[in-house]
Amino acid sequence: MSKVKMTVGGAMEQEAARRFIDAWRRAESGEIFHERHLAFESWDALARVLTGKRMELLRYVRRHKVTSVRALAKALGRDYSNVHADVQALTAAGLLDATDGGVRADYDAIETKIAI
Repeated sequence: MSKVKMTVGGAMEQEAARRFIDAWRRAESGEIFHERHLAFESWDALARVLTGKRMELLRYVRRHKVTSVRALAKALGRDYSNVHADVQALTAAGLLDATDGGVRADYDAIETKIAI
């Protein structure tokens, strides 16, 4: 199962440095891997990006081949401009890949670590 790992708050620089060193060691040992890590400065920052409608959109994109934002809006029964804005926000955050060939979410799960 592929997943996106998110860190919210806390010592993001230290966490990023730890992940870098870990990836370096794994690569030196010959391990082939692909990981996607995202960091949000606070819960509020994450909540602005990952709304209920956007989670619904991510789930749909993960399970279906989506050829365009217009087709996605139609499938979700939502206004095109709102879906377009959601796709832009999720792409900017690193949660979607949008290309001329469509919109993709190439992971099965989002693993989140939230500092208190």
